[in-house]
Amino acid sequence: MNDSSCQTNRSGSRHLIQIPDRYEKLVAASLDACFRVHRELGPGLLEGLYEGCLYWELRDMGLSVSRQVPISLTYRGRTMETAFRADLIVEDGNGGRVLIELKAVAEMAPIFQAQIISYLRILNLPLGLLVNFNNCLLKDGISRILNRGWTSEKPNT
Repeated sequence: MNDSSCQTNRSGSRHLIQIPDRYEKLVAASLDACFRVHRELGPGLLEGLYEGCLYWELRDMGLSVSRQVPISLTYRGRTMETAFRADLIVEDGNGGRVLIELKAVAEMAPIFQAQIISYLRILNLPLGLLVNFNNCLLKDGISRILNRGWTSEKPNT
């Protein structure tokens, strides 16, 4: 996979976002696990069932996985302890972390991408996956979302 992606910043100019290979490998492994779960279960089940099975599949691959991760937000010194909950965060043990947000809906809504972008910004993660398991072909339900403001210099929270 390519280790960088081109994005347009707020001023309209394009700049390169460098995505380290460890994240790309983690995304590839996560997608492999998603395809295995979908091949076994097919579409039409509830989101929580896919989440549980994907959790097990990723763990069986030797990855560290957290489910329903609380995401806090600090604003002017005040913290909302559980502003959001991420479905899955997958870690490779080498500092790579990828967010996976799962859906099982008939039609994707733009708010789902906004949800992931919010999570990525708060957690300072470079990219995440939005996966809708309610598709006959899972590839049609996968979106790779980049955090345009990601910088590897900021600490992850």
